[in-house]
Amino acid sequence: MESKNFNSLEKDLPLIKEIKNLNEIFWINPNYKSFENIKNDLKTSGKDVKNAKDRLNRFAPYIENAFPETKKLGGIIESPLTKIPSMKNHIEKDLNTKIFGNLLVKLDSNLPIAGSIKARGGIYEVLKHAETLAINKGILSINDDYSKINSDKFRSFYSNYTIQVGSTGNLGLSIGIISAKLGFKVKVHMSADAKQWKKDLLRNKGVEVIEYSSDYSKAVEEGRKLSDADPNSYFIDDENSKDLFTGYGVAGYRIKEQLEEMNILVDKDHPLFVYLPCGVGRGPGGVTYGLKLVYGDSVHCSFAEPTHSPAMILGLMTELHNKICVQDFGIDNKTDADGLAVGRPSSFIGEMMENILSGSYTIDDNRLYKFLSILADEENIYLEPSALAGFMGPVFLSKEQGLEYIKKQGLLDKRDNITHICWATGGSLVPRNIMNEYYKKGKLFR
Repeated sequence: MESKNFNSLEKDLPLIKEIKNLNEIFWINPNYKSFENIKNDLKTSGKDVKNAKDRLNRFAPYIENAFPETKKLGGIIESPLTKIPSMKNHIEKDLNTKIFGNLLVKLDSNLPIAGSIKARGGIYEVLKHAETLAINKGILSINDDYSKINSDKFRSFYSNYTIQVGSTGNLGLSIGIISAKLGFKVKVHMSADAKQWKKDLLRNKGVEVIEYSSDYSKAVEEGRKLSDADPNSYFIDDENSKDLFTGYGVAGYRIKEQLEEMNILVDKDHPLFVYLPCGVGRGPGGVTYGLKLVYGDSVHCSFAEPTHSPAMILGLMTELHNKICVQDFGIDNKTDADGLAVGRPSSFIGEMMENILSGSYTIDDNRLYKFLSILADEENIYLEPSALAGFMGPVFLSKEQGLEYIKKQGLLDKRDNITHICWATGGSLVPRNIMNEYYKKGKLFR
């Protein structure tokens, strides 16, 4: 796109100037619509997510057998949902903002196997591919006990095939760990901003890690190219995969069960607001869709991105999606929130979210570190920097622009009934010495 068009965009959309200046901003989606009116026009359906839920249940005996840490939940890969009142009180005092309703955190940081939200979609797509290969070979039926997959016979079979993925970190971990356990050859193409400890962990699992000096988009491009050249290779495409999306969507059903167990009501008079850290958009997009399937217009979802990597918000705001990148606006895409270090958004997700996402906002890296140390002190919960992006959401919602959205949705008199969920996307696999460094850095900003 020519620069004159960018000048025009900035004139029509004043927030772009704030984004270019790396300021934290909060954007309300003007294209938001009732889910009931648009759900049948979307590129996927509730049936796809239901199929994903059923497939994960079929694989539960295998997961329980192969990963003993999942035994407690019977092979179901799920994370805790917990109230964080001390964190809420600290944020309110620190930022001089009253947060209406209750504040909870969804600890996908503690998801078994991969320790991040990517354990949902990433592991699901690998399992679906593994199931398809085995059924086509005639060595597996959907009526079988899938624990049989954890055997030398199946590992030998899968060793004839390769799985590849491009990643900034956490998706690579989930794909690499589950694929190697099944017996696949695995190649993870990682961008320069991926943390060294993630690369080391993958190599220790027997995964081939291919590093690139450029960013995420180049890692994906090269990974896809190499995979396409090998007929026995399967490329997991974080930008365009429907299977990743539906795997993440299962979270909607799981949250419903957890909220019911906690006796937390969600309906039009008791709204649910969810804040999701966003990179290329596959994970938060899938979760948003799953939540919408379950709660419809009673749930309101927002994406959170670093000020240096606001790819999705620019794509949504301009409605140009993957036709633009942050570098087009002079933004460097350099952030310590490595899982969110994405310069160009997914067009699939952008188009899916056009009418169902309530809004988006950006958050500064220093604030991520500050929230990291506060959460550790107040709730004894340790997350990686990118996983703290959601915690600014309840603050923005309680300020002037957020209250404008609440009023527009007819919820002003119901704001004390709001349940806020900050989605903590990763952190449990971070080595202790590195987590200590994160914590110390966060203390410097308090």
